[in-house]
Amino acid sequence: MKFIQTFIIFSCIASAQAEKTPPPIWTDVEKATKEHPAFRLLGEYKLKDNTHAQVAPLKDSQFLITLYDLKGFQGRGWQGQHAQSKVVTQAYIEKTLKGSDRITYTSPTIGKKAPANAITMPDGFTNVKDGILWAGGKTKKDISSFKMHLEFQLPYKPHRNPSNQDKGNSGIYIYNNYEVQVLDSFGLDYSAKEFPIKTESHPKQWCGCLYKMKMADANMCLPALTWQTYDIEFTAPKFEGDKKVKNAILTVYHNGVKIHDKFELKTGTGAGARRKQVAKGPIIFQDHGNPTAYRNVWIVETDNVNK
Repeated sequence: MKFIQTFIIFSCIASAQAEKTPPPIWTDVEKATKEHPAFRLLGEYKLKDNTHAQVAPLKDSQFLITLYDLKGFQGRGWQGQHAQSKVVTQAYIEKTLKGSDRITYTSPTIGKKAPANAITMPDGFTNVKDGILWAGGKTKKDISSFKMHLEFQLPYKPHRNPSNQDKGNSGIYIYNNYEVQVLDSFGLDYSAKEFPIKTESHPKQWCGCLYKMKMADANMCLPALTWQTYDIEFTAPKFEGDKKVKNAILTVYHNGVKIHDKFELKTGTGAGARRKQVAKGPIIFQDHGNPTAYRNVWIVETDNVNK
């Protein structure tokens, strides 16, 4: 009896420890390809019938495939007709992709050069190491209205499903008030009302969204370990004394496609809505325990006038 009780206790402890073990994370394409076979299937394709497909591994060794029409993907040719998403096996994916063409999309603003008057890496930011600004960094000075370019790379975490808030979670947090979400939500159809997988967060928490406030106009998220871009134009709120007289205005381009167009921010987003709005502040690259990388980050301050 003592042996059985001891075994049960040991098993419970081992199980609890296993649950606390973080899932594996890859930040290097070569290692991910070698060490996780499903990574080679992650991506975008043009199938033999000219249908466009996005393929993402799921945590249970199955795959999410989202099929768009002949025109292309969200933000890149798709006209908004019904997209089809389903969960399938690896055998199904390999059969479907046979004879297809892989699509490798590069943001048109990758490598965009900073103007002479820009705040640039490494001097203008914290947490910069070997040319990479890691999540947790921020501007060294407070910023007023600005134009900003940045490039980010999401880690590969196949043991987290798209929409899980631990899947590469970071964010561009303006003044600690307004957040443009950074997350691996590749493969999710933002136009859908129902999904073939159980979503693990609200759609307004997915990549490109204004956190818990507004969906991105299109899902422009690319596969993990692909360098992506945000180009942000922000007009700070205007105050007369302590009274706000004009709201902040935000425009965001994700991988070259406009996903928010001069959106008026009456409050902050998410927890930022509980904080006092200010006319200037730091730009924070949020750290949620994920090795999300940023490079070629630069900011040009502009006039603090709502246009």
